Amino acid sequence: MPPDETLTVVYTDGACSGNPGPGGWAWVEPDGAFAAGPVRHTTNQRMEITAAAQAVYAHPGPLEVRSDSTYVVNCFRDRWWEGWLRRGWQSSQRKPVANRDLWEPFIDAVRQRNDVHFAWVKGHSGDRWNDVADRLAVQAMTEGRELSGDRSPGRLGPADAAGGGAGAGAVVDGVAVVEVVPERAVPPADPEALPGHSVAVAGHGEELGPVASEVRDRLAAFLAGRATEVDELVVVTGLRRGAEQLAVEAAVRSGLPYVVVLPFPEPDRDWPPEQRERFAELRASALDVRLLDARVPRSPQAVTAALRRRDVWLARHVDEAVVVWDGAEPRLARLYGTFAEYLGDEVLALDPFTPAVPR
Repeated sequence: MPPDETLTVVYTDGACSGNPGPGGWAWVEPDGAFAAGPVRHTTNQRMEITAAAQAVYAHPGPLEVRSDSTYVVNCFRDRWWEGWLRRGWQSSQRKPVANRDLWEPFIDAVRQRNDVHFAWVKGHSGDRWNDVADRLAVQAMTEGRELSGDRSPGRLGPADAAGGGAGAGAVVDGVAVVEVVPERAVPPADPEALPGHSVAVAGHGEELGPVASEVRDRLAAFLAGRATEVDELVVVTGLRRGAEQLAVEAAVRSGLPYVVVLPFPEPDRDWPPEQRERFAELRASALDVRLLDARVPRSPQAVTAALRRRDVWLARHVDEAVVVWDGAEPRLARLYGTFAEYLGDEVLALDPFTPAVPR
């Protein structure tokens, strides 16, 4: 950049209660200007795009946009937009690109300028300005009004509960935290339920302990390879212990976004504290969180039925799947069969106890 031009850093974030539901977006310069606004009916993804786009529109000079949304950052870092334009705004699966109405002017603005850089920051990890952007977005959403100023905001609302912020009843900087519902049930037939080219990973649970690191490495190698073959690869997981959490670690290692699909609220509620903490960390860093049923199952049989419904939902909505399965466990045989029924040959079985490639 010319010597008289300085780089502006801006943090962005989006919030949504219900997904879809009322939402808010925000951007903030460290110790500087900020802006935020509400949208009556929207989604998490649309608010993340809007926040980053509004930051770009408001800052004409060299700019670094810091976002905790891999959906936004990877679009530019991995140049997803080039494939979208080449295919006439279709995904790699020849489906219309979701949120095109927001992406198209945003991408045009970034291309015309050639002075905007995007950087990912981990959400809800103690980054002061990421937290400020988060709370501004929630405040705009809950108050239903636009916010702006030329210096750091003096009053902030609560953090986004979906991302693991302060809980209801807490007090943050003198402000009482109200509960923000993080997600609601997604209709099973939602045609835009998952972004990009989605690959589900499921399979063996905690019994993978002795081979967990090897399974994670094999999944990471597989996902990295698939990312070179398809555009916009997104990993889909339910965050159950074992293969599903290893899939997240593999996705992060491969630089890929992931979506969490939960069969019912708080599936970790009976886990040990340290495992619940890990679950919360992984959920907070997800591209999106989808809840298939808002009802909490009251019996082991109801839990099994909810998990079965989740498996069918995944099979209907993902583009491919990997089942971490030794070929013997009956429950996983049924899972593999469910995926195969809907996906045909787009299902791979990875035997965790033998050093073989997925078959």
